[in-house]
Amino acid sequence: MNLIAAVDKNWAIGLNNKLLVSIPEDMKFFRKTTTGKVVVMGRKTLESFPNGLPLKNRVNIVLTSDKNYKVKDAIIVHSMDELLEELKNYNSEDIYVIGGESIYRQMVDMCDVAHITKIDYAYEADSYFPNLDEKEDWEITADSEEQTYFDLEFYFLKYEKKKK
Repeated sequence: MNLIAAVDKNWAIGLNNKLLVSIPEDMKFFRKTTTGKVVVMGRKTLESFPNGLPLKNRVNIVLTSDKNYKVKDAIIVHSMDELLEELKNYNSEDIYVIGGESIYRQMVDMCDVAHITKIDYAYEADSYFPNLDEKEDWEITADSEEQTYFDLEFYFLKYEKKKK
């Protein structure tokens, strides 16, 4: 399974249920990488999308404890066990965990690859991605040239779990 996120230099991912910054190249990379695949998210992440609607051309799986939560064109699961059971229906390589913080924390150890857009800036934030640089079993296996968006510098990094 894969993780995909844009993080700042402190591994922050959001503030008040919104992305810290919207970088067109990062959005394009996200779309290209996840289209036709399975995306796993929490309820608040889904609700942060335009009109709170699932992403087009993907299988959207939403984990929420709210038993009455319903969304057209999304698969709703209510526990980690239920989620893992649902994910058995898909090729692991086609599954992308897209947030938010609690979903990333619960699933980081089940994933083998993380696509991280690392932004060289520290934002005010209230949600964070697990710091893969502090996890001994993760390593950067690919990185891009420095990218810029106005005065922001960022990199596309690929982390992979070390083979035991």
